[in-house]
Amino acid sequence: MEKLEDGSLKAENWLDLQQELFSFQPHEIHGRYRSTFAYRGVDSSKFELETSLMRIKNTEMEPHLLRNFNKYARSTIKDNQNNWELLAVAQHYGLPTRLLDWSFSPYVALHFATSDISRFKEDGAVWCLDIVKVHEKLPSAFKDALEKEKSYVFTVDMLNDVTDDLNKFDSSKGDEDDFIICLEPPSIDERIVNQYAMFSLMTNSNRKLNDWLVSYPEYYKKIIIPSSLKLEIRDKLDQANINERMIYPGLQGISAWLKRYCTNIELMRS
Repeated sequence: MEKLEDGSLKAENWLDLQQELFSFQPHEIHGRYRSTFAYRGVDSSKFELETSLMRIKNTEMEPHLLRNFNKYARSTIKDNQNNWELLAVAQHYGLPTRLLDWSFSPYVALHFATSDISRFKEDGAVWCLDIVKVHEKLPSAFKDALEKEKSYVFTVDMLNDVTDDLNKFDSSKGDEDDFIICLEPPSIDERIVNQYAMFSLMTNSNRKLNDWLVSYPEYYKKIIIPSSLKLEIRDKLDQANINERMIYPGLQGISAWLKRYCTNIELMRS
């Protein structure tokens, strides 16, 4: 694994990539080989950790987006859901939010780094975020909530017990630096379950997560996937059944998988 000047790591081959993605050690107490990382795959290494809300270049519209989503989606959402569940559901169905998508599965992240065949000539990347270390920066009330539940990620209900809306969440940092919440969404459908999904949430809707992480290099790593490896990775993921058919259960996923799977290799490389 080559270390680049910016601190990111560049995989040299498939085995090199596996070794880095699964480099975590057994837990010091229970001895299980369970990662504390979340993973985000991007098909271009140039992409930043930018939320969908940032991409519309109008972050002050956040409360209006959520209020109107809640109003117009009344026929399909629960009446008693809290604001965090509403935010997670809105993100899941494509509303621009400050949430950023991650997965607990490095292979799901690899899928998203290699699924767009139009970008096979570009290097991709997998961002690896250490959830436990990120949560070291939490205010005490948030840390106490995790400790009470013996959990290292929040659920929407756990987070709601600490603070029940975005304004209170943002103000809870006080004079300190922004902090990050790692939030496991409710399992509202098979897609969330199959993607082993997680969201990150920052106390600043205008700040990119990679800009925050610059001050905390021990909290993450970025693994570059050379374009020359993408086809091999893609084919091996397909053989392991990590593909659109699994990621997006239903006819849409089957169609997307077949379209990519049957695309001529020369078109993928052109």
